[in-house]
Amino acid sequence: MNIELSEQEQFRRQSLNELRKMGIDPYPAALYPADAFSTDIKNNFKDDNSGRKVCVAGRIMSRRIMGKASFVELQDSKGRIQIYISRDDISTDEQPEMYNIVFKKLLDIGDFIGIKGFVFRTQMGEISIHAQELTVLSKSLRPLPIVKYKDGIAYDAFEDPEQRYRRRYVDLIVNDGVKELFLKRTKIYQSMRNFFDKCHYTEVETPVLQSIPGGAAARPFITHHNALDMPLYLRIANELYLKRLIVGGFEGVYEFSKNFRNEGMDRTHNPEFTVMEIYVAYKDYNWMMEFTEQMIEQVCLDVNGTTKVKVGEQEIDFKAPYRRVTMIDAIKDHTGIDITGMDEKALRNVCKQLDIEADETMGKGKLIDEIFGEKCEHQYIRPTFITDYPIEMSPLCKRHRNNPELTERFELMVNGKELANAYSELNDPVDQLERFQEQLKLSEKGDDEAMFIDMDFVRSLEYGMPPTSGMGIGIDRLAMLMTGRQSIQEVLFFPQMKPEKQQPKDSNDKFTALGIPEEWIETIQKTGITTVNDLKKINPNKFHQDICGLNKKNKSGLNNPTKEDIANWIKSAEKAQ
Repeated sequence: MNIELSEQEQFRRQSLNELRKMGIDPYPAALYPADAFSTDIKNNFKDDNSGRKVCVAGRIMSRRIMGKASFVELQDSKGRIQIYISRDDISTDEQPEMYNIVFKKLLDIGDFIGIKGFVFRTQMGEISIHAQELTVLSKSLRPLPIVKYKDGIAYDAFEDPEQRYRRRYVDLIVNDGVKELFLKRTKIYQSMRNFFDKCHYTEVETPVLQSIPGGAAARPFITHHNALDMPLYLRIANELYLKRLIVGGFEGVYEFSKNFRNEGMDRTHNPEFTVMEIYVAYKDYNWMMEFTEQMIEQVCLDVNGTTKVKVGEQEIDFKAPYRRVTMIDAIKDHTGIDITGMDEKALRNVCKQLDIEADETMGKGKLIDEIFGEKCEHQYIRPTFITDYPIEMSPLCKRHRNNPELTERFELMVNGKELANAYSELNDPVDQLERFQEQLKLSEKGDDEAMFIDMDFVRSLEYGMPPTSGMGIGIDRLAMLMTGRQSIQEVLFFPQMKPEKQQPKDSNDKFTALGIPEEWIETIQKTGITTVNDLKKINPNKFHQDICGLNKKNKSGLNNPTKEDIANWIKSAEKAQ
């Protein structure tokens, strides 16, 4: 692969080679015995114990070279600390040029170094480390974007979202607060596990590759297993497997599940996402509502130290209890229409009346879901349980004990989006099979999100499943709320993205056909002119200045073209097209 190197990248590779010539391995294999971290050193420092010996390792983030002594800002996994480096301290008989050559000329911002020395406070009052030994740990071949801060304001920030998400490793290095955001996400997992473990529920693992994509209405990703010569699906949910474990005798099971849905992407959807699902025997959805609000309140306290979080312009309080509203009442509140008892034809008329698109593949459940999604969902900013969904919307949910047209289901809405979904689980195998068969009819009508029939799951219910309540919560959306972010890409280390576009580049023959000397092609392409067609769009005078300037800067020794030469190149390019 032909890699175009910038001037900085070329210099860094030259420094790499120089280090090796000096006998210094720029990528040593040996363990480096770091025994302290930047923030711990500063937090535990006392002036009366100045001189404490430490060994630290990290990345050079800035440096000030001042003759025989210099200062470096070192970034480790916890923060940053200043290093004082003196020529006489780090230069040795084995490496007398460790300061003048290695440190001053061959090391760059972004390189990893190890420092052994002692802690002290400078005359300016900054807690620092006085280096007595410097070790090269890893040479950085690409320059970092340099973000400068003044009075808390970032300048030259690395802030383009596309670049930040593609190069999250750079985002984590240079942008304050990004690492802390993901540490908060980890705290969410820890808090939830602690909450469940105190209840003596068991964390389990279930298959990611499934022969039947069950547990939700969604379009799956399909793959093929060569040895078994059969199609397999990446799971869209783990629900049916977890309920099999309840059948098997577990009282409570939960799993943090990576799920995959071959659907649209937007600021709250990614095709690969994380869900926590929990199932508890002998409980119902009323119990699960209380359990869910208590858990989320505790998570918010553990992550943020308060139940209140600022999300955009909204302050959301996760203090329990949360408001409860039935789905039919929610639709009535926000449309003025009571859909109780309506058949499919009447619901289509409602959609038409409300200017909601509805196609022929939609049954009653999808139509009601569209009405709620279009007219109601975004209205619920503070945590609100939407309860008692129509039966057509919930093929895995138990019928409502007081109204057979409804189910014992709730969704938790926060900031206008679903956060959690829960049922009194359907444990009647006859009813479950009938519900699956209704889903099959929808599939035959063209609904590609309708559920598959899972006969093994029906068989497991025939062995008997106790009354059970289950709940699933989107971890990515919960992380968005707990960190005040409004895009799912912000809380995923590596969100799904389109392949990076490669800049088109013509062969040398196409350039020489225009009369351009071959030795000039590399310099021309460094100005961003990578195709013959690009030549038609240039300003001839500026282009002449640019390439002549690069020739001088890089000491290429080429004979500069005249402005007339460049005018002829452009004319030839126009004729070639």
